Amino acid sequence: MKLVTAGVLLIGDELLTGRTQDTNLGDIARYLGPLGVQIGEARILPDDAKAISETVRDFSDKFDYVFTTGGIGPTHDDITADCIADAFGLGISERQDALDELLTRYELSDLNAARRRMARIPDGAGLIKNPVSLAPGFQTKNVFTLAGVPQIMRAMLDDIGHRIEGGAEVMQRTIPVESIGEGDIGGPLGELAEQHPDVSFGSYPFFKDEGGYGLRIVIRGIDESELEVAETSLKATLENLTG
Repeated sequence: MKLVTAGVLLIGDELLTGRTQDTNLGDIARYLGPLGVQIGEARILPDDAKAISETVRDFSDKFDYVFTTGGIGPTHDDITADCIADAFGLGISERQDALDELLTRYELSDLNAARRRMARIPDGAGLIKNPVSLAPGFQTKNVFTLAGVPQIMRAMLDDIGHRIEGGAEVMQRTIPVESIGEGDIGGPLGELAEQHPDVSFGSYPFFKDEGGYGLRIVIRGIDESELEVAETSLKATLENLTG
């Protein structure tokens, strides 16, 4: 099976200033993994129309799927919908089906100009249901545009799975080893990576409160037999290092 990839764009000045800590990337990655879609790249973007439009267009060409979070609310700086339309040369307008979603929560008299902004959808985009606050997200080509609020974003993912054509699921094995640092394993791990080009190796240090240290070495791949061979080679290498 082929490897299917996704790019994630986290949009909002508040992420870059540190006022808001992102959790959406992890939630999206965990959701996509079992579907056979791997995150290839993620970026945090400011509320800058040109940067958003250009990056959406670039990611759409680069990845099988793109996920954006943030910037589809009712305020003046919620510009993502317009940027998505601009990225693909589409018009954008208030859509009756999106308005109908909002009317399940609001009275028509409560839909002021700000709230009606959430019914502005790029031409031809399909709506993504939002069971929490009802304001829909939308899919434009291979780009899924979701809310930035984590609870709402997670709920919106439920309306995406059936739209995804996944590929091979990446499997992984984790091997912990104590009293070895990255400087000790760096050279041998590089050699293993050359010997097993279809498997990725990563080392992640840990430190114990009582003073001990070590590494968690993670190997990843889409072929179980190759993963097993690589794991055997890694264990032999670690035995040589630890004596």
